[in-house]
Amino acid sequence: MANPQHTRNRILDAGERLFFNEGIATTGVDRVASEAQVAIVTLYKHFGSKDNLLREVLSRRLQTWTQHWDEALSAVESPQERLLTVFDAIQTFRDSTGATQWCCFLATASERPAPEEGTSDSIFVLIDQDTHQVQTRLEDLAREARCADPVAMASMLLLLYNGVLSSLLRGAPSDPITRARRTAQLVLDSSTGSA
Repeated sequence: MANPQHTRNRILDAGERLFFNEGIATTGVDRVASEAQVAIVTLYKHFGSKDNLLREVLSRRLQTWTQHWDEALSAVESPQERLLTVFDAIQTFRDSTGATQWCCFLATASERPAPEEGTSDSIFVLIDQDTHQVQTRLEDLAREARCADPVAMASMLLLLYNGVLSSLLRGAPSDPITRARRTAQLVLDSSTGSA
Protein backbone atom coordinates (compact mmCIF):
# COMPACT_ATOMS: atom_id res chain seq x y z
CA MET A 1 0.00 0.00 0.00
CA ALA A 2 1.32 3.45 -0.94
CA ASN A 3 2.42 5.79 1.82
CA PRO A 4 0.01 8.80 1.71
CA GLN A 5 2.76 11.29 2.70
CA HIS A 6 5.07 9.90 0.01
CA THR A 7 2.30 10.21 -2.56
CA ARG A 8 1.51 13.76 -1.40
CA ASN A 9 5.18 14.75 -1.70
CA ARG A 10 5.41 13.25 -5.20
CA ILE A 11 2.41 15.34 -6.27
CA LEU A 12 3.90 18.49 -4.69
CA ASP A 13 7.26 17.84 -6.39
CA ALA A 14 5.60 17.31 -9.76
CA GLY A 15 3.44 20.41 -9.37
CA GLU A 16 6.44 22.52 -8.40
CA ARG A 17 8.51 21.31 -11.35
CA LEU A 18 5.74 21.83 -13.88
CA PHE A 19 4.24 25.07 -12.54
CA PHE A 20 7.57 26.86 -12.41
CA ASN A 21 9.24 25.47 -15.51
CA GLU A 22 6.28 25.24 -17.89
CA GLY A 23 3.87 27.76 -16.36
CA ILE A 24 1.00 27.59 -13.93
CA ALA A 25 -1.77 28.41 -16.41
CA THR A 26 -0.55 25.91 -19.00
CA THR A 27 -0.10 23.06 -16.53
CA GLY A 28 -3.27 21.08 -15.97
CA VAL A 29 -3.90 18.75 -13.07
CA ASP A 30 -3.87 15.80 -15.49
CA ARG A 31 -0.28 16.68 -16.42
CA VAL A 32 0.72 16.97 -12.74
CA ALA A 33 -0.94 13.63 -11.94
CA SER A 34 0.83 11.96 -14.86
CA GLU A 35 4.21 13.42 -13.82
CA ALA A 36 3.63 12.26 -10.22
CA GLN A 37 2.50 8.84 -11.49
CA VAL A 38 -0.84 9.01 -9.68
CA ALA A 39 -4.44 9.00 -10.80
CA ILE A 40 -6.18 12.38 -11.07
CA VAL A 41 -8.61 11.24 -8.39
CA THR A 42 -5.61 10.73 -6.06
CA LEU A 43 -4.43 14.29 -6.74
CA TYR A 44 -7.90 15.62 -5.94
CA LYS A 45 -8.11 13.43 -2.84
CA HIS A 46 -4.92 15.05 -1.49
CA PHE A 47 -5.46 18.65 -2.64
CA GLY A 48 -9.03 19.13 -3.84
CA SER A 49 -8.13 21.59 -6.62
CA LYS A 50 -5.30 23.04 -8.67
CA ASP A 51 -5.41 26.21 -6.54
CA ASN A 52 -5.00 24.19 -3.35
CA LEU A 53 -2.08 22.33 -4.90
CA LEU A 54 -0.44 25.62 -5.92
CA ARG A 55 -1.01 27.04 -2.43
CA GLU A 56 0.63 24.00 -0.83
CA VAL A 57 3.57 24.15 -3.25
CA LEU A 58 4.12 27.81 -2.37
CA SER A 59 3.70 27.17 1.34
CA ARG A 60 6.36 24.48 1.20
CA ARG A 61 8.68 26.74 -0.80
CA LEU A 62 8.26 29.54 1.74
CA GLN A 63 9.05 27.18 4.60
CA THR A 64 12.13 25.82 2.83
CA TRP A 65 13.32 29.32 1.88
CA THR A 66 12.93 30.47 5.49
CA GLN A 67 14.95 27.49 6.72
CA HIS A 68 17.78 28.33 4.33
CA TRP A 69 17.85 31.95 5.43
CA ASP A 70 17.73 30.92 9.11
CA GLU A 71 20.68 28.58 8.55
CA ALA A 72 22.64 31.30 6.75
CA LEU A 73 21.93 33.71 9.61
CA SER A 74 23.07 31.23 12.23
CA ALA A 75 26.37 30.65 10.41
CA VAL A 76 27.66 34.23 10.88
CA GLU A 77 27.91 36.60 13.82
CA SER A 78 28.86 39.95 12.33
CA PRO A 79 25.77 42.16 11.98
CA GLN A 80 27.00 43.35 8.58
CA GLU A 81 27.51 39.77 7.35
CA ARG A 82 24.09 38.78 8.72
CA LEU A 83 22.50 41.45 6.54
CA LEU A 84 24.13 39.95 3.45
CA THR A 85 23.00 36.39 4.22
CA VAL A 86 19.91 36.89 2.09
CA PHE A 87 22.19 36.33 -0.93
CA ASP A 88 23.87 33.29 0.62
CA ALA A 89 20.44 31.83 1.31
CA ILE A 90 19.36 32.31 -2.31
CA GLN A 91 22.37 30.28 -3.41
CA THR A 92 21.90 27.39 -0.97
CA PHE A 93 18.15 27.39 -1.58
CA ARG A 94 18.58 27.11 -5.35
CA ASP A 95 21.27 24.48 -4.96
CA SER A 96 19.01 22.29 -2.84
CA THR A 97 15.63 22.75 -4.49
CA GLY A 98 16.58 22.38 -8.12
CA ALA A 99 16.41 25.02 -10.75
CA THR A 100 13.22 26.77 -11.69
CA GLN A 101 13.08 29.61 -14.16
CA TRP A 102 13.01 32.15 -11.36
CA CYS A 103 11.23 32.94 -8.09
CA CYS A 104 8.06 30.89 -7.69
CA PHE A 105 6.34 33.74 -5.86
CA LEU A 106 7.10 36.26 -8.61
CA ALA A 107 6.05 33.72 -11.23
CA THR A 108 2.73 33.18 -9.49
CA ALA A 109 2.13 36.91 -9.04
CA SER A 110 2.88 37.50 -12.73
CA GLU A 111 0.49 34.77 -13.93
CA ARG A 112 -2.38 35.11 -11.50
CA PRO A 113 -4.78 38.05 -11.51
CA ALA A 114 -4.70 40.03 -8.27
CA PRO A 115 -7.79 39.54 -6.16
CA GLU A 116 -10.51 42.14 -6.50
CA GLU A 117 -10.74 44.75 -3.77
CA GLY A 118 -12.56 43.40 -0.74
CA THR A 119 -11.87 39.76 -1.63
CA SER A 120 -9.20 37.40 -0.38
CA ASP A 121 -7.01 34.91 -2.22
CA SER A 122 -5.04 32.42 -0.11
CA ILE A 123 -2.35 32.25 -2.77
CA PHE A 124 -1.85 36.03 -2.71
CA VAL A 125 -1.73 35.84 1.08
CA LEU A 126 1.37 33.62 0.70
CA ILE A 127 2.89 35.98 -1.87
CA ASP A 128 2.37 38.87 0.54
CA GLN A 129 3.78 36.81 3.40
CA ASP A 130 6.95 36.11 1.41
CA THR A 131 7.37 39.79 0.49
CA HIS A 132 6.69 40.95 4.04
CA GLN A 133 9.16 38.46 5.49
CA VAL A 134 12.00 39.51 3.19
CA GLN A 135 11.35 43.21 3.72
CA THR A 136 10.95 43.14 7.50
CA ARG A 137 13.91 40.82 8.01
CA LEU A 138 16.11 43.08 5.93
CA GLU A 139 14.96 46.10 7.93
CA ASP A 140 15.63 44.34 11.25
CA LEU A 141 19.05 43.17 10.08
CA ALA A 142 19.88 46.68 8.81
CA ARG A 143 19.07 48.05 12.28
CA GLU A 144 21.34 45.41 13.85
CA ALA A 145 24.09 46.43 11.40
CA ARG A 146 23.63 50.05 12.53
CA CYS A 147 22.86 51.36 9.07
CA ALA A 148 22.19 55.10 9.01
CA ASP A 149 18.74 54.52 7.46
CA PRO A 150 17.66 50.89 7.96
CA VAL A 151 14.46 51.24 5.93
CA ALA A 152 16.33 52.72 2.96
CA MET A 153 19.03 50.04 3.24
CA ALA A 154 16.41 47.29 3.30
CA SER A 155 14.76 48.81 0.22
CA MET A 156 18.05 48.89 -1.67
CA LEU A 157 18.79 45.28 -0.74
CA LEU A 158 15.28 44.28 -1.71
CA LEU A 159 15.89 45.82 -5.14
CA LEU A 160 19.09 43.79 -5.46
CA TYR A 161 17.28 40.67 -4.26
CA ASN A 162 14.52 41.19 -6.86
CA GLY A 163 17.20 41.88 -9.46
CA VAL A 164 18.83 38.52 -8.72
CA LEU A 165 15.51 36.73 -9.14
CA SER A 166 14.78 38.52 -12.43
CA SER A 167 18.31 37.88 -13.69
CA LEU A 168 17.83 34.18 -13.10
CA LEU A 169 14.87 34.33 -15.50
CA ARG A 170 16.73 36.38 -18.09
CA GLY A 171 19.94 34.38 -17.81
CA ALA A 172 21.94 37.61 -17.61
CA PRO A 173 24.04 38.90 -16.10
CA SER A 174 25.86 35.70 -15.30
CA ASP A 175 26.23 34.82 -11.62
CA PRO A 176 23.73 37.41 -10.39
CA ILE A 177 23.87 36.22 -6.77
CA THR A 178 27.60 36.92 -6.40
CA ARG A 179 27.32 40.23 -8.23
CA ALA A 180 24.37 41.37 -6.10
CA ARG A 181 26.16 40.38 -2.90
CA ARG A 182 29.23 42.42 -3.90
CA THR A 183 27.04 45.40 -4.75
CA ALA A 184 25.19 45.04 -1.45
CA GLN A 185 28.53 45.00 0.39
CA LEU A 186 29.48 48.32 -1.26
CA VAL A 187 26.13 49.86 -0.32
CA LEU A 188 26.44 48.54 3.22
CA ASP A 189 30.01 49.87 3.60
CA SER A 190 28.80 53.26 2.44
CA SER A 191 25.90 53.24 4.92
CA THR A 192 27.90 52.12 7.93
CA GLY A 193 31.07 54.11 7.18
CA SER A 194 33.10 50.90 6.73
CA ALA A 195 34.38 51.82 3.28
